[in-house]
Order: sequence, then C-alpha cells, then structure tokens
Amino acid sequence: MEIIADILLVAGALGAGFYCFVLSRRLSKFTDLENGVGGAVAVLSAQVDDLTKTLAAAQSSAGNSAQSLTALTERAEDASRKLELLVASMHDLPSDRPQQAPEEAPQSETVFVRHAAN
Repeated sequence: MEIIADILLVAGALGAGFYCFVLSRRLSKFTDLENGVGGAVAVLSAQVDDLTKTLAAAQSSAGNSAQSLTALTERAEDASRKLELLVASMHDLPSDRPQQAPEEAPQSETVFVRHAAN
C-alpha cells in the first residue's frame, strides 16, 4: 500500500513538474519583447508617447489660434463701430444737388445719330 502511494506521489510530482515546465515556456513566449504581448505593449507605449506630444502641440496651436481670433474679432468690432458712426454722420450732411420729385424728373429721350457716308 505504501508503494502504491509513493508511486502516485512521484507521478503527481512529475506531472506538476511537467505542467510548470510547459507553463514557463508559454509565459516566456507570451512576454517576449519582439513577438509577444510584451512587444505589443512596448509599441503601444511608444504610440501613447507620440500621441501625447502631438496632443500637446495641437493644444498649443489651438490656444494661439484662439488668441489670434479674439484679437481679430476685437479689431472687426472696432471697425464696425467706426463704420456705423461714419454712416450715421453721413445722414446728417446736406446733399450736394437739389433733390427733384419723381414726377418732375426729366424723361430721357432716345436720340438716333446717323453717320454721313463720305
């Protein structure tokens, strides 16, 4: 009975050892930096760094564009105010020629000119 228990114990130990060996090989392939998940993680990490730099550049560019647009908007509003004042002041000026009533306006006549043939 002890011999059977010892044989089963040795067989279990050998099975556990074989299982650990297979698991070790799979994990080493899994974490390989060139082909496995480790490589994918390394590539993704590099891409995250690149995207972070790109995002920072885009944010700074957007900030500069926002400042430029704000300045241009302020200039346009100032010009609009000045134009409104100029148009309002033009209404106060007298006109240079007397205005005629529409019924008094001369009617245009069509004149035909004949060229003399030499």
